[in-house]
Amino acid sequence: MANVSSVKVAPSLAATIRQWPGKPYPLGATWDGSGVNFAVFSENATRVEVCLFDSPTDRTETHCLPLTEQTHLAWHGYFPDLKPGQLYGIRVHGPYNPHAGHRFNGNKILLDPYTRAVGRGISWSDTMFGFQIGKDDTVIDERDNAAFAPLGVVVDSEFDWEGDRHPRMPWHKTLIYETHAKGFTKLHPGVPEELRGTYSGLASPAAIEHLQKLGVTAVELMPVHYFVDDRHLVINNLVNFWGYNTLAFFAPESRYAAASEPQDVINEFKSMVKTLHAHNIEVIMDVVYNHTGEGNHMGPTLSLRGIDNAYYYRLMPNDGRYYQDFTGCGNTLNMQSPRVLQLIMDSLRYWVQEMHVDGFRFDLCSALARELHDVDKLSAFFDIILQDPVLSQVKLIAEPWDLGSGGYQVGNFPHLWSEWNGRYRDTIRRFWAGDGGAVNEFATRLTGSSDLYEHNGRRPHASINFITAHDGFCLKDLVTYHDKRNLANMEDNRDGDNHNNNWNCGFEGETKDPKINKLRVKQRKNLFATLLMSQGVPMIRGGDELSHTQGGNNNAYCQDNEISWLNWDLDKEQQQFLKFCQDIVQLWQQQAVLRRRNFFQGRRIRGAGVKDIAWLDASGEELTDAQWSSGSFESIGVRLNGESIDEVDEKGQRIVGDTLLILLTNQPKAVKFSLPKHKPSERWVPVFDTDIVDGKLSKELACGEKYPLAARSMAAFVLKGGWPDTLQQLHTPHIKPLRLHAKKKKP
Repeated sequence: MANVSSVKVAPSLAATIRQWPGKPYPLGATWDGSGVNFAVFSENATRVEVCLFDSPTDRTETHCLPLTEQTHLAWHGYFPDLKPGQLYGIRVHGPYNPHAGHRFNGNKILLDPYTRAVGRGISWSDTMFGFQIGKDDTVIDERDNAAFAPLGVVVDSEFDWEGDRHPRMPWHKTLIYETHAKGFTKLHPGVPEELRGTYSGLASPAAIEHLQKLGVTAVELMPVHYFVDDRHLVINNLVNFWGYNTLAFFAPESRYAAASEPQDVINEFKSMVKTLHAHNIEVIMDVVYNHTGEGNHMGPTLSLRGIDNAYYYRLMPNDGRYYQDFTGCGNTLNMQSPRVLQLIMDSLRYWVQEMHVDGFRFDLCSALARELHDVDKLSAFFDIILQDPVLSQVKLIAEPWDLGSGGYQVGNFPHLWSEWNGRYRDTIRRFWAGDGGAVNEFATRLTGSSDLYEHNGRRPHASINFITAHDGFCLKDLVTYHDKRNLANMEDNRDGDNHNNNWNCGFEGETKDPKINKLRVKQRKNLFATLLMSQGVPMIRGGDELSHTQGGNNNAYCQDNEISWLNWDLDKEQQQFLKFCQDIVQLWQQQAVLRRRNFFQGRRIRGAGVKDIAWLDASGEELTDAQWSSGSFESIGVRLNGESIDEVDEKGQRIVGDTLLILLTNQPKAVKFSLPKHKPSERWVPVFDTDIVDGKLSKELACGEKYPLAARSMAAFVLKGGWPDTLQQLHTPHIKPLRLHAKKKKP
């Protein structure tokens, strides 16, 4: 075992900076207008030092200042001579004994996990590892890494928010758009070139116009915490484009900023949020608190590993040299440690209170609920958020699984939480791929997955419905490829999911066959329309509406190029598909029966022979018990009655909407549907049919008439009498296809 304290600093250097005792809270570097307070928590350290740098190009620190005060295991000091803009790192001394879980190495500059901004990134070198590369990880590396280590920077939190407020969009009116801060606008010709791929680009008029025309109420940004590009990716000229490899939980990723100075990066992020709020668009952050970018026992020493490895990480109980890995990323943060919980909660509150974000999507959230081994929905993590007056009021979304035993927890999260509904995704994909499936399963997913959420009093908004997300095939590739094509990731196509519940429409890859291409467009329409016709919160993968393709790559995590950047140069067919998506969202926005706050009950309306929801066969009659229990199904209709919503709006007024009829078939032959009977004087008016491209929709039909639903198609109707004029106009011949911009060359 080595007790590391080999770094020597001349006393005269330290003497030039005044130091007062300071305070143990808040942790990190805090500018109070007169000086800077530093505080670092480490339970097992023997000495902690703050190292100051004058420039990002410095190869060593100019001052190394020991934090002489220790309160409740937090090392702290106040420096009245320091100001915002000061670059710094920390050195933490203690035993190097990996088998006991200790990996202290005072030769290594570490990034403060509480730093608000990163002033210098990582330059990969063997010295960034706490052990000697090429030898056993129990052999300490005593070389200094000051020339290569990431550095934090002291910042000033002042910012003019100009009265900014959280939009606080109700869940049942929320439409989420999952996107990447860079990939969304990198190729957008309507965004000024210097702002493309940045926070400012995301808040540009061209970007906001697109979001508003699509009806987006919340952008869900893939990780924007400062993260690590693993060394093996850099060696292969790749990067961690997705960003699920966090190192600093308070610092916005500077590579997505048009600004170059750390303070300006923070202000640019705040300006983006303020601008989006001004257009009534919320900002949800995809956050990674389950692991860090330090990897497994053979990974680098960058931050928490060197600050107190045994405290911050979950280690194997019989040998602290190794990590318990529930994330597939080499390590898992230790949720049994109170200061780990504090780190997460402090970070979350910072992004809400200081950066004004509106909610969070928690990556591999099941890992955060593992206090001992099993996932525990009564864990301290959930309890702390439930009682927190700030965090309990924002949108909370769980990715309800991790890679550990029993990690798939869809439907098992407590109140306040919504969840990515993987069972919804798989069921809808299987249906449109022609795999059939139980009618009960499909009906339950379409109506909000009450089997998963209603039992403990949760509502349909607990289900975040999605067909595609960043992880997996995008929508166009879902109907174009059967097999993944991930060779560009340089992992011999081993990465990415092999089971995608998809169908390539009879041909693998791109083709010029007009019949196959027409079918693929229709399948995309079917999938997109099903998403918006379902109860729950719809989430669109950014780019699906633009017909974006990744060439069959279903795990483009390391592709910072045209594979991941959205293409805005749309041909006629792509513009038509975008217009279809906009129309479907507008239908969803204006039809109250599609945005219910409560589950359907199947109750009959008083004085009428109609229920709030009815499932129909091709004859227009309700499904019998025998049909429900028959197993697979091929064609189905559902009637949603707008007169029996049985809910009130924000002012207590009863909500009454239109009655809708939705017909679906996944079969290779057409089906003649008898439109269900209603009041004799009423008619069914078609509002969309995924088989129709440029043609005119059918005129209104009487109850009992047959509607020819084309093979593998979906159609919807509204009962005449409540149809809004604005939506009726969407389908008149004089409406031209949307033109986003003139064609320009790619940058």
